[in-house]
Amino acid sequence: QEEHVPSAGQARLLIRDPCFKAAGGRFPASGFLRPPRFFLMLCGGIGYTSTRHKRRIRTKREELDMLCIKNGRIHDAVHREPYTADILIENGKLLQIGTDLHAEQTIDAAGLEIYPGFVDAHSHIGLDGYGEPGVDINERNDICCPQLRAIDGVNPMDESFVYARSAGITCVCTGPGSANVLGGTFTAIKTAGTRIDDMIVKKEAAMKCAFGENPKRCYASKCDSSRMTTAAILREALMKARLYLQKKEAAGDDVFRQPAFDMKLEALIPVLRGQIPLKAHAHRADDIFTAIRIADEFGVRLTLEHTTEGHLIADELAKTGLCMAVGPSLNFATKVEVRNKSWKTPGILSRAGCHVSIITDCTVIPQQYLPLCAGMAVKAGMDPFDALRAITIHPAEHIGIADRVGSLEAGKDADLVITEGSPFEVSTTVRRVLIGGKTVHAV
Repeated sequence: QEEHVPSAGQARLLIRDPCFKAAGGRFPASGFLRPPRFFLMLCGGIGYTSTRHKRRIRTKREELDMLCIKNGRIHDAVHREPYTADILIENGKLLQIGTDLHAEQTIDAAGLEIYPGFVDAHSHIGLDGYGEPGVDINERNDICCPQLRAIDGVNPMDESFVYARSAGITCVCTGPGSANVLGGTFTAIKTAGTRIDDMIVKKEAAMKCAFGENPKRCYASKCDSSRMTTAAILREALMKARLYLQKKEAAGDDVFRQPAFDMKLEALIPVLRGQIPLKAHAHRADDIFTAIRIADEFGVRLTLEHTTEGHLIADELAKTGLCMAVGPSLNFATKVEVRNKSWKTPGILSRAGCHVSIITDCTVIPQQYLPLCAGMAVKAGMDPFDALRAITIHPAEHIGIADRVGSLEAGKDADLVITEGSPFEVSTTVRRVLIGGKTVHAV
């Protein structure tokens, strides 16, 4: 047979081809892409398979990774009215929502309700252990510690995660408490896993800051006994970080002109650059406005957390366009600043045009009761669709991960909750929970 001379591109591939090497560096004229049967037989003992055979195996594996949930009543957090359809899942993602869809693996959801995995925008799960003496939620020796990171303290083995995912909570934003004026970064994670690094959706979702009673109560004998001091400490930290960043940018690549390394100030650079927001713990109306004032002064992003007296200033808050999380409400008024808490607050803010999420502040409220909190808001007058969005797409937007979770749409993570009834009802059974297309709870 006449020798085949490959092109330059083919030659590069040939050099790595075991069949080419076994044939002494020559291929017949029948072509390099489809060698004769002799060469396939010759190379059978060294693990060579044809391109066609590899493609068939890959397709089969992809088919095995596909799952179809059939005939469920879908509440996608996008459309107000639910509808009956099939959901096709591939490689942990929602591939398609439609009718007459099929896969080798099937779940029959006829007569059941399907929701997006529930999302909590403000939690401390994994940092304040369930039934454990160890508490890693706050640093008690430094009122200003932005360099702390939630991912270094979360314990994925905390039993709270089991309860959370069994109730359909599939993603949370967890982080430091509110003892400090600056407490460190929150992280957005899934509620299934044994290693935090594998659970992360967004490593740094926000920088925690706190106003009101908590910093005063924790540091009254040391350095902070008034709201004025709290605000001043936050301003000072942001001013120092801004100057530090200006010096770094002016120095460029000249290491000899760089300012002395400061881990606290480094941690605040993403805030100043608008990469992450300040996550402002604020209950009282005046504390809410102080948080807004300081964010405006420094031109940084802001989310409002707790917003307990938000219903008293709903029209003003609606003008800001800020994301606000409301809660915890299923607990006793333990401080003077929460004496005006009300289940009506989420509904009032929502009707005023605010972007509202409902939160547990776990462990103040156990994480598994997030849907119940939404149900209590509905009982107090909140629109049920708004309440659903307040524990799905709105918290996902609040923490900057709505491209992956929060609604049932093609391309998003296959995090789903299948229930026998409304999740807002205490008697409802959660039949199945999927995270990344894998069942993590089933009854």
